[in-house]
Amino acid sequence: MADLDLTGDVVALTRVLCDIPSVSGEEKELADAVEAALRKLPHLEVLRDGDAVVARTNLGRATRVVLAGHLDTVPIAGNLPVVEDGDVLRGRGTVDMKAGVATTLHLAAVLTEPRYDVTYVYYDHEEVAAKLNGLGRLVRNHPDWLAGDFAILGEPSDGTVEGGCQGTMRVKITVPGVAAHAARSWIGSNAIHSAGGVLDVLRAYQPRRPVVEGLQYREGLNAVKIEGGIAGNVIPDLCTVFVNYRFAPDRSVEEAEAHLREVFAGFDLEVTDRAPGARPGLDQPAAKEFVELVGREPQAKLGWTDVSRFAGLGIPAVNYGPGDPLQAHTDGEHVPIAEIRTALHNLTTWLS
Repeated sequence: MADLDLTGDVVALTRVLCDIPSVSGEEKELADAVEAALRKLPHLEVLRDGDAVVARTNLGRATRVVLAGHLDTVPIAGNLPVVEDGDVLRGRGTVDMKAGVATTLHLAAVLTEPRYDVTYVYYDHEEVAAKLNGLGRLVRNHPDWLAGDFAILGEPSDGTVEGGCQGTMRVKITVPGVAAHAARSWIGSNAIHSAGGVLDVLRAYQPRRPVVEGLQYREGLNAVKIEGGIAGNVIPDLCTVFVNYRFAPDRSVEEAEAHLREVFAGFDLEVTDRAPGARPGLDQPAAKEFVELVGREPQAKLGWTDVSRFAGLGIPAVNYGPGDPLQAHTDGEHVPIAEIRTALHNLTTWLS
């Protein structure tokens, strides 16, 4: 098991964290190392559930903040071990999101008397099916471990505070037809042709761009997959169009579903997956202070992230971490070294 030096250089720590392979489902080695390092710190209470590790101060402060990040990565693509390439660290996990994890692990070690009580959360299975998500498991099994007044998820955000997140809903729209031999197509009814009505709706759709608590979100409604047909000489009697709806956090999942049923009125629509968004929550005092310290105009998070899970517990949450999110999951994934140091500086100043 690797011996993590949490008090040393944060860039060196980032490299060590990345070089311990932790593809989703294989986080145990890294979780063991993180737990062992945190248990050496007498000012922290350390808890564990599966491959999720939680450490927290208990100083009796009036406010508690939560700093969270996932330990896993998508599969390695010949991009480990990490290399220092000029002013960047290049390799799997550098952006998503070992640099963010390194900053909060360093804070956990060196900030023995933060001005807020702090809960540090490191969890597994973020990059795979939602039902496996380690933070979701903590929400179900130990919501008290996650209690707080404000949370920061260390997802890469280019060093900008990204408030809340959009919700996501996946539906499948099934269009019926009548099977027939392709040589006598007039006997049947081609379900794939009829699915053109669904595509017409999507092409004509004008997504909203609402402003929620001062941040502008941008919704999207898109076909992501089509299935239909059983053979090259059979008129298909069924066609299914799979649609993904990304909706702003001023809509609940129930309102999002009602909207889709109105948009696709007359079609057979089934919801297959849904996750609520999260409102920005930037009016919370600790959040205001952090945004002011970062010194950049906050932005809306246009994707879905685990801040939604904190919102479900009534905890306002934002995304903040080093690195360009567009680098996540790419073979050339890399993070600017300066952004790691800036993130650490901002978080240290805020909590000191």
